[in-house]
Amino acid sequence: ATKTKVHNYSAGPCILPREVFEKAAQAVLDFEGSGLSILEISHRSKPFEAVMAKAQSLVKELLGAPDNYQVVFLGGGASLGFHMVPLNYMKLGGKSAYANTGEWATRAVKESKLVGDTIVVASSEDKNFSYIPKGYAIPSDADYFHFTSNNTIFGTQYRQLPKSPVPLICDMSSDIFSRPVNVADFALIYGGAQKNMGPAGATMYLFDPERLGHTGRKLSPMLDLKNHGAKESMYNTPPVFAVYVSMLTMEWMKSVGGVVEMERRNAAKAKLLYDAIDRLPLFKGTTAAEDRSVMNATFVMSDAALEPAFDVMWKEAGISGIRGHRSVGGYRASMYNALPIDSVQVLVDVMEEFAKKHG
Repeated sequence: ATKTKVHNYSAGPCILPREVFEKAAQAVLDFEGSGLSILEISHRSKPFEAVMAKAQSLVKELLGAPDNYQVVFLGGGASLGFHMVPLNYMKLGGKSAYANTGEWATRAVKESKLVGDTIVVASSEDKNFSYIPKGYAIPSDADYFHFTSNNTIFGTQYRQLPKSPVPLICDMSSDIFSRPVNVADFALIYGGAQKNMGPAGATMYLFDPERLGHTGRKLSPMLDLKNHGAKESMYNTPPVFAVYVSMLTMEWMKSVGGVVEMERRNAAKAKLLYDAIDRLPLFKGTTAAEDRSVMNATFVMSDAALEPAFDVMWKEAGISGIRGHRSVGGYRASMYNALPIDSVQVLVDVMEEFAKKHG
């Protein structure tokens, strides 16, 4: 019996390209004909040094980063990054500025408060994070301004990235490589790999090294971004397999046309789904229309009593992972780079069929 195709809408770890899985699976058995697995080679070996260098250069190439920017891959997720950011960028006795647009932004604020004076200059908490705040002022005496570009749980996204009078720092965990960004505007871009970039276990930091080392703090070398940059991400054993699969995923992105093509595909997928949400009265979006995320579409049913029947129908169609996060309820369709538009069409077909039956 042929297995039905699974349409993977998981919010992360999430769908990656099939060809990446095939290459990674082969490398687990035999990495580049060495007779060794990618899981057992030394991170100090020439072949892995080449993988790391390739992964670093692909990040910069895909995003068009200035030459002097550095890339490191560390463990700990963006959650460890929440603490590393103030340690590396907030001066002793200085202060940081944050926008709070969701669960992960809230956690970033919390970590900054452990380190020093932290000002929340904009928040959408008053409406359960269903919009992106506009028209706020970033204090020009802050050491940096931090925001979260895409809010995975709540389904909002900065469609215009903020301009800042102070160093700009962004957690791009859930929409990096989904569209072009001007890297030179940022002191630091960071994010967990497990959305558009690779598997869980690596966090990517892309930064201008000139902006580091000015805080007057003594840091553990493990928490010091400047140290990790100087050591080319090899200060300690990096997450070898996660870096390798990230490299394969970036090679795939490059081969199909880079972030410009990703942006085109993602816009088409988002339009297809949001049009259905807006067209069918049984469904309604949970966020302000102008702030809708291209990556994570959140919606509810106008009659919650119909959810169990809808759940049966989408599961039968081979759809996986669209239950909403408990803080929003309803549904969340995560449409990362590797999700094909055909999978979105399957979901839209199910929604339309369901609306016919129950409308």
